[in-house]
Amino acid sequence: MISLHASSSPALTFHCSSLQTKAGVLHAVATPFLSQRHSKAVCISYNRSSLSSFTAKATSAEVTCQTAEIDVLKALSKIIDPDFGTDIVSCGFVKDLLVNVATGEVSFRLELTTPACPIKDLFEQQANDEVAALPWVNRVNVTMSAQPARPIYAADLPMGLQTVSNIVAVSSCKGGVGKSTVAVNLAYTLAGMGARVGLFDADVYGPSLPTMVSPENRLLEMNPEKKTIIPTEYLGVKLVSFGFAGQGRAIMRGPMVSGVINQLLTTSEWGELDYLIVDMPPGTGDIQLTLCQVVPLTAAVIVTTPQKLAFIDVAKGVRMFSKLKVPCVAVVENMCHFDADGKRHYPFGRGSGSQVVEQFGIPHLFDLPIRPSLSASGDSGVPEVVADPQSEVATIFQDLGVCVVQQCAKIRQRVSTAVTYDKSFKAIRVKVPDSEEEFYLHPATVRRNDRSAQSVDEWTGEQKLAYTDIPEDIEPEEIRPMGNYAVSIVWPDGFNQIAPYDQLQNMERLVDVPQLSPV
Repeated sequence: MISLHASSSPALTFHCSSLQTKAGVLHAVATPFLSQRHSKAVCISYNRSSLSSFTAKATSAEVTCQTAEIDVLKALSKIIDPDFGTDIVSCGFVKDLLVNVATGEVSFRLELTTPACPIKDLFEQQANDEVAALPWVNRVNVTMSAQPARPIYAADLPMGLQTVSNIVAVSSCKGGVGKSTVAVNLAYTLAGMGARVGLFDADVYGPSLPTMVSPENRLLEMNPEKKTIIPTEYLGVKLVSFGFAGQGRAIMRGPMVSGVINQLLTTSEWGELDYLIVDMPPGTGDIQLTLCQVVPLTAAVIVTTPQKLAFIDVAKGVRMFSKLKVPCVAVVENMCHFDADGKRHYPFGRGSGSQVVEQFGIPHLFDLPIRPSLSASGDSGVPEVVADPQSEVATIFQDLGVCVVQQCAKIRQRVSTAVTYDKSFKAIRVKVPDSEEEFYLHPATVRRNDRSAQSVDEWTGEQKLAYTDIPEDIEPEEIRPMGNYAVSIVWPDGFNQIAPYDQLQNMERLVDVPQLSPV
């Protein structure tokens, strides 16, 4: 801290308020702190000797500030973001770093990708501990914030969605499996984690939202100047449903429904949202395709039940999302079991959810038990996670919310496996996620290991694709990522293969290839 004294004036205190780099040298910019009482301009008189003394002190302070800032950043670089696999300094999370060497005070802000970051408290504690451990630090002031809500391709979106960071579809492609229950409770879970959330009910024929929530204003309003829709709100979550339009349930043909859905979704004033949850209607028809094509869905959550019939329809939905380049990040198997007489019972069988995970490579499976309270909350207008935030069901939704937050962050940051085709020696190069491992695969091997219904019978497991059906010299026409869990490979015969990364890891690898270069 540097103090200057002038005649007939109070002491002026300067601090290193910002750092400027010039010609490779770090310079401290001194800023005076004046009390309100002495806020008028003060003329400072000095002689040559006092100026020389001040310059020497300032130079010393500059060097100290430079060293101190490096120490702080080095300490913070020890904190690793588990989702991105790199330190928070490299991620660009550290903002507004201020160092006062004289008092030993350090302040900075951690700007995370989402306010719903499940480990934000851990980040804050680690940052405080690492910096406080520096020998010259006496006090640490850490503030937490999140990046402004914005989509990846804002310019390509309708006006109402240009400040929505992530759009997550909750889909089942089959009615009666509890999709709306999952959508509503997921939305309020994310809101409870600190995120700004909206919920869109895309079912015009049978909207569920008016029954499951209880907003004070149950009618959507129109902004007469902008010709936009003002969402209603309940417990901090913005809501839009055809059931709030005063029309009840629609009786209209498909093209008209698609138009209504498009208008409700794109002309609503959603404002800044971290997550917009879309409760998809059942099926894979016009409405679903319209939704997927009008807005760039960040991810999808698949809802199913243990019955085999539910799996068939869910599989159709997963394939639809894969064709539309929407990564499915989690499977929720509803009505799995109940506990009675000290035993766990599975009244509808087992395995539908795990079958989806295994066949399509979706990495996360969540089992929801049969609970009367969960059904009752859907009819009462108060979501279960709000009515009983400490219940087993609320804990499962908390885990689902953490999964959605983490997976959306990975997708947005494009932290995914690099899978490319090297034409120089006709091999597919793979870099496994969260690993430094790189390897090569023969294209014909990848094609022969397809596990879709076209290659393997879904019920018997019998291999329908013969080894000789695939020529040895086959080459992929296109390889593109499917979020962070698989790649989509287009082959010359028009077949679109979904290849999960876990499956690629277990395939027979090429060994007689040139030395691998970094992807």
